[in-house]
Amino acid sequence: MIPLRVLAYWQHQFGGGRQAFDDRAVSLTIDASLDTVRAAMILTREDGTAAVALQPPLAERAGLLDANPLPLPDVRARLAASGIVLNDPDFLFYRAADRPLEQAPSDAVRRLTEADRDAFDRFYRSASPQDRDDAWVEFDHAAVFGSFDGDRLICAASMVPWRESPLVDLGVLTLPDARGRGHARTVIAAIADHAVGSGHEPQYRCQTDNHASVALARSAGFQSLGRWEVIRTPD
Repeated sequence: MIPLRVLAYWQHQFGGGRQAFDDRAVSLTIDASLDTVRAAMILTREDGTAAVALQPPLAERAGLLDANPLPLPDVRARLAASGIVLNDPDFLFYRAADRPLEQAPSDAVRRLTEADRDAFDRFYRSASPQDRDDAWVEFDHAAVFGSFDGDRLICAASMVPWRESPLVDLGVLTLPDARGRGHARTVIAAIADHAVGSGHEPQYRCQTDNHASVALARSAGFQSLGRWEVIRTPD
């Protein structure tokens, strides 16, 4: 079961403004308060229902300002025909409120401190630029946890606040020679425990075609809310 605070957050994201239609399969909200990076969004839930939110100018451009209920493929077709392009979807994973996360042994992972900065820098330089970009793990994020092999950091996860919400976004990075040994799972579990203990809801996002990352989230005790898409912008 997804935590209620998470459900309330996403309900607010897609429930502001004026509801153009809601036929239980698809809802469309026209919301002038959406900012540029979220001017068009779609959340397709695990049960197949979908929520769409658009800024009024984009809704008008796509012929959706006063549309009758439409199936999701038709909404997508109108967006595409009007030149509104969405990024590839991310899975949104959250801790299952009725399922405890895997507990990492206390000697397996720990929160990093300033004394670990050099070890983190060496770890970071050892990862490929693509892996670093995909993971977005930084030493100066709100919290960072790591797994060591001796004095060598081999896996790290960090968390950052997710806009103005109770959520914190998690990222995890494992060096290639340390993969497949459970380090990422225990590090993610440890930082998620820390997030919950500090009053936040851990959020794990990954591309839907990143099968290893999807498997990691599920094995660490996370549950998918659905697939989230946002407008592609120059930034």
